[in-house]
This record gives sequence, C-alpha cells and structure tokens, in this order.
Amino acid sequence: MAETSTRAWTRPYDWAEVVLGVVAVLSFLWVDTSNAALWTMIVLGALIALDGLVSLAMPGLVYGEGLQIVLGALLVISPWVMSYTDLTGASLSAWIIGGLTLLAGAAALPVANAVHGRMAGQH
Repeated sequence: MAETSTRAWTRPYDWAEVVLGVVAVLSFLWVDTSNAALWTMIVLGALIALDGLVSLAMPGLVYGEGLQIVLGALLVISPWVMSYTDLTGASLSAWIIGGLTLLAGAAALPVANAVHGRMAGQH
C-alpha cells in the first residue's frame, strides 16, 4: 500500500473522487433538477473531480484530501441550502455522492498524511 500511495495516478480513493465528481456533473441527465440543483451539482461535481485529479497527480498533497471532505460536506447540505429537497432524485444524488466523497476523503486522509511525512523526510 505504501508503494502505491506514493506514486502518482495510482490511489484508489482519488480515482473514486474523480468518478464521483463526474457522476455529480452528469446527474442532470437522469434526474429532474431545478436551475439551482443543476448548477450546484455541476459546480460541486466539477470541483470534486478536479480535486481528485490534482490529488492523483500530487499524492503527497494533504490539502486535497481536506478539500475533498469539505466539498463532500457541501454537496450533502446543498439540497437544503439551495432549496431543492423536493426534487427527490437530485437530493438523493447529492446526499449519496456527497456522503461517498466525504467518506473517501476521510479514508484517504491518513494515507495522504503518511505519504506527506515520507516525502517531507526525503527533502
């Protein structure tokens, strides 16, 4: 696991983040949305996918995992904040994708911290 987590483009948690972000961006294709739900899912999904790509490219970047947790939490609360809880499909998508993003970030944080510590010792 240590060897995989130090090489770019090999961390499964970050790949999961990219996939979850893309699913959030494209979710309007299969769920009914309002204008607020549509743009919230597109913007947060794109940020989640972009953060995953950055984390894949730079495995020792601990800030990416923290940002992933924040973006996942924002997606979870977005149906209430943006008032689209009445759109069941969009709300469920936000809650599930946001929750999975949050969990992936929390699971990846110890790995990123360990990689960051090893990389810092190599300087």
